[in-house]
Amino acid sequence: MNAPQRVVITAGGAGIGRALALAFHATGARVAVCDIDASAIAELAEIEPEIMGRVANVTNSDDMAAFLADVDTAFGGVDVALANAGTGGPAGPIEKLKLDDWRACISANLDGGFLLCQWAAKHMKAQKSGSIILTSSTAGMFGYPMRSPYATAKWGVIGLMKTLACELGPYGVRVNAICPGAVEGDRMERVLKNEAAVTGRDVEDTRQIYVKGVSMKTWVTTDDLADAALFLASPAASKISGMVMPVDGHTESLT
Repeated sequence: MNAPQRVVITAGGAGIGRALALAFHATGARVAVCDIDASAIAELAEIEPEIMGRVANVTNSDDMAAFLADVDTAFGGVDVALANAGTGGPAGPIEKLKLDDWRACISANLDGGFLLCQWAAKHMKAQKSGSIILTSSTAGMFGYPMRSPYATAKWGVIGLMKTLACELGPYGVRVNAICPGAVEGDRMERVLKNEAAVTGRDVEDTRQIYVKGVSMKTWVTTDDLADAALFLASPAASKISGMVMPVDGHTESLT
């Protein structure tokens, strides 16, 4: 019998991350997550106490070092690393954005991925196996008016993924990115409100712009994204690496 997968997820307390954690746990995997939101970690512990949860800010190297040291102690390594942490950042025309807000968005979306991948690479190269999955966005595939920090960060995630796929491929390690479209949930509702405030449109009008920009005329769910991650981490995807997987109902336009 194969040993259960050891799975580590950033921003795993709620939303997409929680769906990932619960989906992998349901397969019998050993799962560890971190999240900046202590209440989200506490709520996840109530839902599934077998999942290891820690409070950590992915942009803080000390926080990440402490979290990953706990994973090393508990699991002795990692088989699947999911760099899922990120933030939507500010909305508005570039001339009105603040540098600090730009930097915060870039850091949340990229620094945590760097730190997790750096740690995972050491383990996976030594064992000559593993799967790294980064959460990008359809914003990492297209231009995204009024959201330049977010789009830039998510393009950066894909650049990191492509590079690591080259570096780690010779060691049998696969690296891929999932690009969600508009995902049902609290986070997307906040995005709609921010964009509506900047553009002067009604929130529902803004929602319909997103729906109309997708061929399937629908949003996706966190379970849709978890299913994609389970596939990429499975033997069925053993020769898939360096790939961008949109899970979005086919985005035609972000405007």
